[in-house]
Amino acid sequence: MTGAGRGIGKAIGEAYGQAGASVCCIARTLSEIQSTAAEIEGKGSRALAVAADVCDVDAVGRAFEQAAQAFDGIDIVVINAGIIATNGSVEDSDPRKWKETLDTNLLGAYYCARAAIPHLRRRGAGKIITVGSGLGHRGRPGGSAYSSSKAGLWMLTRVLAQELAQHRISVNELVPGPVSTSISTGVAGSAGQAPFAETEWFKSPADVVPLALFLATQPDFGPTAQSYSLMRRDG
Repeated sequence: MTGAGRGIGKAIGEAYGQAGASVCCIARTLSEIQSTAAEIEGKGSRALAVAADVCDVDAVGRAFEQAAQAFDGIDIVVINAGIIATNGSVEDSDPRKWKETLDTNLLGAYYCARAAIPHLRRRGAGKIITVGSGLGHRGRPGGSAYSSSKAGLWMLTRVLAQELAQHRISVNELVPGPVSTSISTGVAGSAGQAPFAETEWFKSPADVVPLALFLATQPDFGPTAQSYSLMRRDG
C-alpha cells in the first residue's frame, strides 16, 4: 500500500488490516506510516512501515522485498501515492513541477507495479489496484499535469491487465472522485466550486473503503482492466 500515511491510503490500509490482511505501509514520511501501522497492529493485524519515495526505483524494489520477506509473499498491491505539484495552464506551467507530478503519479506507479509483479507471480495469483481519477478520463483546463498523469495511469492499468491475465493477476482502477484529503486542496475547483457541481459526492477517505474492499475480495478470475468509479457524474 503506497501513500499509506494519510487520507485514502491510510483508510484503506486500516480497513484491510481490520479485514485480516497483513499490511505493508509505504510512504516518504516515516512517522505517518508508523502511525498507520500502529493503528493496524492495535486492532490485531500485522503491519510494517517502510519509508520509500515511489520516484526512487531502487527504494521501491527494496520496499517490496521487505514486504515479501515480512509476510511471506505479496497478494494485493494498492498503488495510491499521488501529488498535485502544479496547476494552471500549459503555457504558464512550471516544467519542473509538471514533471514532478508525472514522476510521482505515473512513473512511481510503474515502479511499484514492476517491483510487485515477480512477487505476485510467485503466489500464482494476485491483485493490483491503482487509484486513479476522473480527471484522467476527461481532463480539466488548468490541470494538465495531474490529468495527464492519471490518464497514463489508466492506460498502464489496462496494459498491465492484458499482460498479467495469464498469471491470474487482475489489475483494476479505483476512481474515488472528490475526497476531502490534503491533495484535494491542490485541485482547482475543489468542494463547492465548479467543476465539482453541487450534485457531486464530496467524500471522506472512509467512503472509499467499501469499493477498495470489493476489489480486494474478487475471485482470481474476476474482473480486470476495469475502472470502478465513485463519482456521481460520468467520467
